[in-house]
Parts: sequence; C-alpha cells; structure tokens
Amino acid sequence: MFLLGAAVNGICIIIGTFLGRLFHRIPENMKTTVMYAIGLCVIVLGLQMGLKSDNFLIVILSLVFGAVIGEFLGLEDQLNKLGNWLEKKIGTSGQGSISQGFVTATLIFVIGAMAIIGGLDSGIRGDHSVLYTKSIIDGFTALILATTLGIGVIFSAIPVVLYEGLIALFAKGINNVIPEALLNSFITEMTAAGGIMIFAIGLNLTGLTKVRVANLLPGIIVTAIIVTILYMWG
Repeated sequence: MFLLGAAVNGICIIIGTFLGRLFHRIPENMKTTVMYAIGLCVIVLGLQMGLKSDNFLIVILSLVFGAVIGEFLGLEDQLNKLGNWLEKKIGTSGQGSISQGFVTATLIFVIGAMAIIGGLDSGIRGDHSVLYTKSIIDGFTALILATTLGIGVIFSAIPVVLYEGLIALFAKGINNVIPEALLNSFITEMTAAGGIMIFAIGLNLTGLTKVRVANLLPGIIVTAIIVTILYMWG
C-alpha cells in the first residue's frame, strides 16, 4: 500500500497533538525553553540541508522567483485565512490559536526533503522507512508544539497526508517518465531550497524573525523548472 507511510505520518501527528494537550500544564518557562530548543534544532537541520546544493545559483533563483510568486498569490495569507476559518468554526481550546498552530505545524511538517524523498520511496519502491522515521520526528514535534500553540497543530495532519500521498501517487509511474539523473538533481536542489525555508522556520520559532515562509513555497516548483531546463540543455 503506497499510501501507508503518509497515513502513519498523519496518525503520529494526531497522537502527538493529543498527548501535547494532555500535558499542556507544563510550566511556561519550560515550554519556552523547549520551543527555543526545537527552533535551534530546526535551524541546524535547515542549514545542513541548505549546504547540500550542487549549484547554489539554482537555489537562489528558485527562492527569489518563488518569493515573487508566493507574495503575488498571498499564500501565507491564504493559509492564515484557512486557519482562522477553522478557529471560528471550532474555537480555541486552552493556550495558542488554531490558526497559529495549524500554519506553523504545516510549514514544519510539509517543507523538507524527507516528505518528498519519503513519498518517492513509498510510490516507486514501496519503501516507507523514510516516512516512518519522519512520523516519529513529527509526532514528537507535534507534542511539543501542541503544548504551546494549541489544538490547531492537529489539523496540519491533513495537508501532510495529502502532500505526501500525492507525491507517492504520482511517483508510482515516475521511473517511466523522468530520467534518474534529472530526478536525482531535482532532489538535491530541492533539498537545499527546502533547507533554507526550514532555516527560516527555525528563526521564526526562536522569535528572531517573522519570515513569511509560506510565500517561499513556489520556489520548489521553480527549482523543478530550472533543473529540467538545465538538464535538457546539458
């Protein structure tokens, strides 16, 4: 079942969120320090990923054009509107807003190489090990996020399952369409571009910046376009 990895990832996020709400009475100082710790770890992870590029010019162009497209489409605002709609329908429960929890958790769980590589492995080889590993990480992260950002974290499971599931679905026939060299090049540059976005998320979590990371997401598509053009010309 090629969607098993994505389903497990969503379930772990849901379980982690519920556990986080059960332990929401953790002292504020402890939660703040833990949140900073997660932010710092996310920064380091993003930095490691960002340095994996074979051609950093591709990453720069992808993020610049991706930012222009994202700002034009207002992706960050659309995500916030969706979160606010959920908040109005369900209301808040305890600390944190549904909008903030949904948007922050979605960006953390969706952006990154593990989601794409895991989805590709699930679809191409039926190997869910990458997504299983990601599920454990996301479940623990959801637990911590839920203690601070609230029940909204649970709704991030929906875009995570859809995102990873769609990648796995399309990946089932990807070997017959995309050359292996092109696919490997895309994964490498996408990892670097996604790593910079994750780096920005870490900065946001520590309160140092307020980067509109969602508006950088089109950079992943731009990366695919640039890599494809260079491959065809090469």
